[in-house]
Amino acid sequence: MFARQTTAAARNVVSKRAFSTTTTRASGHYAEGPYSNLPFKVHNRKIPYAAIHFGFFGLGFALPFVAVGWQLYKSGSFNN
Repeated sequence: MFARQTTAAARNVVSKRAFSTTTTRASGHYAEGPYSNLPFKVHNRKIPYAAIHFGFFGLGFALPFVAVGWQLYKSGSFNN
């Protein structure tokens, strides 16, 4: 008997989402247009975005070749 009363009370405490909260929450207006969905600035930067992009990926691509060259240099099989 007490178990039924506690579950009924627990159901009353849990709030239900009304349709009015959805319209209130979704009523915000965001910027539109190209590049508005990116979390970083693409235009009017001090350092151009392309330099950062290609520098990052270029370093990642070059790192294994530099590591192999360094290991060959240390072993003495890479003659200058």
